Amino acid sequence: MFESKYRKVLTVILVIVIIAIIGLLAWLAYDWYNKYVVNKDAGNFVDDFIGEVDGEGDSEVGDGELNGVDDAEISGGSGLKTYKGFVVLGTIEIPKTGIKYPVLEKVTTKSMEAAVAMLFGSGLNQPGNTVIIGHNYRNGMFFSDNKKLSNGDKIYITDNSGKKISYTIYDKFQTTPEDSSFYQRDTNGIPEVTLSTCTDDTKNRLIIEARADEESLREAEQAERAKQNTENTEENQDNQESQENQENEQN
Repeated sequence: MFESKYRKVLTVILVIVIIAIIGLLAWLAYDWYNKYVVNKDAGNFVDDFIGEVDGEGDSEVGDGELNGVDDAEISGGSGLKTYKGFVVLGTIEIPKTGIKYPVLEKVTTKSMEAAVAMLFGSGLNQPGNTVIIGHNYRNGMFFSDNKKLSNGDKIYITDNSGKKISYTIYDKFQTTPEDSSFYQRDTNGIPEVTLSTCTDDTKNRLIIEARADEESLREAEQAERAKQNTENTEENQDNQESQENQENEQN
C-alpha cells in the first residue's frame, strides 16, 4: 500500500516537472521568436530608411507585417516616414550591442513595444541634448544590452534629412527613475544624445551619454553643402531648359 502511494506521488511530481519544462521551453521559444521578428522588422526598416531617406513619400510598416520594409506602403503627403503607425524621427545604430532601431516621435505603451523613442530634446543631430528611451527586456531587445556599453563606444544617429552622425560615449551612470536633471545640460552647441533604460532589477535607470564627433559633423556639413550645390545646379539646368523651350515655342 505504501509503495503504491509513493509511486503515485512520484508520478504526479514527474508530470508536474514535465509540464513545467514544456511551459518553460514554450516561453523561451516565444521570447526568441518575438525578438527575432521585432529585430528583423526594425533592422530592415533602418536599412531602407538610410537608403531611401532622401526619396519622396512615406514608408509605412504595418502591424503584423513580418517582412519589414519589403511590405512597405508608400504614400505621398507629409514627407514623413512611419513605422508600425508611428512617426519616425530617424534611426539609431549601436555596433557594440548589434542593435538597429527606428527612433519614434511619441513615447506611448505601444510605440515602446515597437522600437525606441525620443523623450526630450530639440531633435536628432541638433545642437543640445536629445534623450532617447527604450525598454530593457533583459533579452537583447531595444536597450537591454546598454549595460555592456563603455566610454569610447560609438552610437550612430541618422535623421530625416539623411544626415548620419557618429557619437562617442563619454559617461555612464545609474540614477533614480525620477531624476531628469541630466536632460538639460550645456553642450556648447554640440549635438549630444542620452540613452535611458531600466536597470536589470528595474529599480533604477541606466544612463548613457554621448557626444557627436567633430569629424563626423564636418563630413555631414560638407555632404550637405555638396547636396545643396547639386540641387541648385539641377534647378538652374531645369530653369534654363524651360526658358529655351519657351523661346523655341515663340519662334
